[in-house]
Amino acid sequence: MPIYNKLVRDRIPEVISKTGKQYVTRILNDDEYKLELKKKLGEEIQEYIEAADDTSAIEELADLLELIHAATELHGSSIEQLEQIRLKKAQDRGGFKERIFLIEVTDA
Repeated sequence: MPIYNKLVRDRIPEVISKTGKQYVTRILNDDEYKLELKKKLGEEIQEYIEAADDTSAIEELADLLELIHAATELHGSSIEQLEQIRLKKAQDRGGFKERIFLIEVTDA
């Protein structure tokens, strides 16, 4: 059986059981969980970057969003608070809709 040593979604053990396979898991402590969430975010970002089509990209973005929900809660906040911060930053600095690509800044 392959060894994964990675954070998985809560129902993955159930999915594995339904295939007739056995598995070994453990519950992470807070520090381990924080580290593994960050690793998983990196993994999912890479999968998004490598997505071959829009459907795959949206699937990966959904995974990222689930991880963002988990990380937000881990840091003692809520999605509502996160959204307020996002909106404030968008108001102050803008979003990314205009596709502006900064090339260079020089002293006047």
